[in-house]
Amino acid sequence: MKQRTTLEYYVLDVFSNTSYKGNPLSVVFTDGDLELEVYQNIAKEFGYSETSFVYYSPAQKALNVRSFTPIGFEIDGAGHNLLGAVSGALLKKMPIFKDQEENNRFVMMKNAPIPLTVSFEPATGDPIVQMHQKQAVIKHQVPTYKIAIALGFKIEDLEIDMLIPTVVQTEVSHTMVPVRNSKLLNECIPDSKLLIEISKEYQFEGFYCFAVSDENQDHIVEARFFNPIIGIEEDPATGTAAGPLIAFLTKNRYAEVNKEYKILQGVKLNQPSVIEVMNREKDVLVGGSSVITMRGELYV
Repeated sequence: MKQRTTLEYYVLDVFSNTSYKGNPLSVVFTDGDLELEVYQNIAKEFGYSETSFVYYSPAQKALNVRSFTPIGFEIDGAGHNLLGAVSGALLKKMPIFKDQEENNRFVMMKNAPIPLTVSFEPATGDPIVQMHQKQAVIKHQVPTYKIAIALGFKIEDLEIDMLIPTVVQTEVSHTMVPVRNSKLLNECIPDSKLLIEISKEYQFEGFYCFAVSDENQDHIVEARFFNPIIGIEEDPATGTAAGPLIAFLTKNRYAEVNKEYKILQGVKLNQPSVIEVMNREKDVLVGGSSVITMRGELYV
């Protein structure tokens, strides 16, 4: 019988400091690149919205991260997949920054460096990771009536001042969808087939639906995220959409430059997640906490 390889994994709940909340992510520790089919099989077996695979690359002097959805799609961008992967490596005490300067820390994803800032909770020592996404590009608008039909809204549910559904990109292009209030937000029932058609027609991935919060709440918006084109029906926390959203809100004067805000997501799924965001002059910071909920071994 062929000897099988054993790989260690952690399951982390990302954008949360409480187990079984936030966005679950499996982080698999490898010694280098695996066969594509192996990545895809493991991601399908876990069944989370994403599974990340990490190893330290001496040649790149950095942690190397690859992430896959359950349908085998390899994703790009600095979202919960990357934040959880870095947090997992730090919690495992991997010296992932040993060959890097303190003010120039980064990880590699699809051969592109993604800058990071890392601090640690004084009480617990747990890492708090901030990912530096690219400066946002505000792209084209998407007809409100099409999105309303696909998400089960009335057109007037999506009419808020001057906010109009708009495609925005930092790492990945998503459409920002303003919703009149959180009650409507949590009542919507999306039609995945129609969402996929709109994504293809207007050339973006997911739909980040958000309701602006009252001033007395500590989060600027509550959000839900749908991305069926890559196999994610609904995601409890989405870093690659949170970055574009804070840039979109800043452009429309709902937020200020260089000020930190919180986005609440995952309430409908009973997996509340808090994403910390800041729109700066040359980049967008997206960060938060992670907690290990499970660990184990898998066999290849």
